[in-house]
Amino acid sequence: MIFMWVIDMNKSNVGASTNFIQIILDIIISAMAFVIVCFRVYEKSYSEEIVKCFGMYIVFIVVYILTNKDSRLYNITTFFYMDRIFKYITKGFISASLVIVALLFFGSGSTFNKVFFSTFIIIAYAMLLIGTFIFRYIYKLKIDKYAPRTAFVGEINEFEKFNYFMKKTNIGIHFVGYIRAEHKPNKNYLGGLSNLEEIIKEYRLDQVYIMQSKKSKIDMQRYIDLCMEMGVTARIVMDYYKEGVGKSYMSSVGTYPVVTFHTVSLNNTEQVIKRIIDIVGAIVGIVVSSPIMLITAIAIKLTSKGPIIFKQKRVGMNGRVFCMYKFRSMYIDAEERKAELMKDNEMSSDLVFKMKDDPRITKVGKIIRKMSIDELPQFFNVLIGHMSLVGTRPPTEEEVSKYSRNHFSISISSIYIIISTI
Repeated sequence: MIFMWVIDMNKSNVGASTNFIQIILDIIISAMAFVIVCFRVYEKSYSEEIVKCFGMYIVFIVVYILTNKDSRLYNITTFFYMDRIFKYITKGFISASLVIVALLFFGSGSTFNKVFFSTFIIIAYAMLLIGTFIFRYIYKLKIDKYAPRTAFVGEINEFEKFNYFMKKTNIGIHFVGYIRAEHKPNKNYLGGLSNLEEIIKEYRLDQVYIMQSKKSKIDMQRYIDLCMEMGVTARIVMDYYKEGVGKSYMSSVGTYPVVTFHTVSLNNTEQVIKRIIDIVGAIVGIVVSSPIMLITAIAIKLTSKGPIIFKQKRVGMNGRVFCMYKFRSMYIDAEERKAELMKDNEMSSDLVFKMKDDPRITKVGKIIRKMSIDELPQFFNVLIGHMSLVGTRPPTEEEVSKYSRNHFSISISSIYIIISTI
């Protein structure tokens, strides 16, 4: 996996990855669509309605741009796949259109307003969609002339995957050549890293990308300092870590860049929404199933000795232990009898015990298990936050003690790697 990181991570770089040319182009194209529709609808004559429509257009384009920015459409590192870009543009248009529809519906918009924006949305959508793809084509053709003159420090084969990714983005570079860590004459290389100062001067470089891998022995700080002294941008391409099935992102804490690897979503908005769904779902579940739970509780109490609710320690995310609630479906000595019944376990592994005609299950237990009524008290676990409405079966502590490392993949925690800026 490859990461790209600009060394100076202060506030001045907030918009470093934003494609402002694309934003300006979208404003110009949408403004052209607005003018075209004005001439079409109002037949070149001035009307007070045009002023109102222009106000609505401003709202439209602001919402459209903000939605696209949130979708990373204007981020130069976003891969330019046709289906992905089409989806982002469509999403932005739908969001902006819904805002306008809401304003027209709840406001005092005239018939002209509605006709105007119906026409505008159709024309602007087509123009912006076509304009985006034409811009991409022209941008790639002309980028070499105006983009920063760039050299890659490392072996050609080390940059193969990086170059593959770069071509899918809108990152503009005028590639000059490769610089080897050690000086070895080769027609594909500009020279050795020890001659970096001379190479920068000779080839008028604006920036260098330095590949840092586990095998690399480059004194990175020395060459970063050299680039800083000469006003040349230094970018470190990190190939230290392999993410496998996980995901990653780069952030910073003060002057410390932080690479985060994770297998679960760390999006706070998504987590809040998920938690709200769990709480609402749990409350609805408890209310709707309360008559069934009441009848079940009475049946359990009248037919067998022991508590109505069975509490068992289960292991949740990242090894957190909690008490899971179920209606008791077994006799009170069930756990003690489990060991002698292990020989009849139908599962291929002893991590989980399952037996077709388990003698430990009560008569009421068979019924509530068959109908999954025994699991209704788990709505309270969901409400508390121990469990989620959708998730894997929480294992017992005994089962977890027999797990190998790969069994923890579902609940593995995020790994934060802090890299000092030296």
